[in-house]
Amino acid sequence: MTEREQDFTRLVREYKSTIYAVCYMFSKDNDEVSDLFQDILLKIWSGFDSFRKESSPKTWIYRIALNACISADRKKKKSGERVPLSIGIDPFDEVNENALQLRQLYSRINRLGLVDR
Repeated sequence: MTEREQDFTRLVREYKSTIYAVCYMFSKDNDEVSDLFQDILLKIWSGFDSFRKESSPKTWIYRIALNACISADRKKKKSGERVPLSIGIDPFDEVNENALQLRQLYSRINRLGLVDR
């Protein structure tokens, strides 16, 4: 593995949770989140050499992730295509207090505009 590939791998490992957090703001479907994650990784890899370090890596990755998700959401809305949530369990089931708080949090996040998410 080249030094560039090692640096990229280290960066992705460190900020993987940031990428997933942005992806989950735009979709609840695991397959769609995986697709968004892969698309974001490609965009990060494409711009990796041009990153000038004028901002923190986390900020840079967050902006790439946010812009990729906004673009994907716009494309999805234009095509009218919606991917239904098809998991067998309900992660927002009101079984305990934490699940209820999580459901309320996502409900409030989904009421925000795209940019505010």
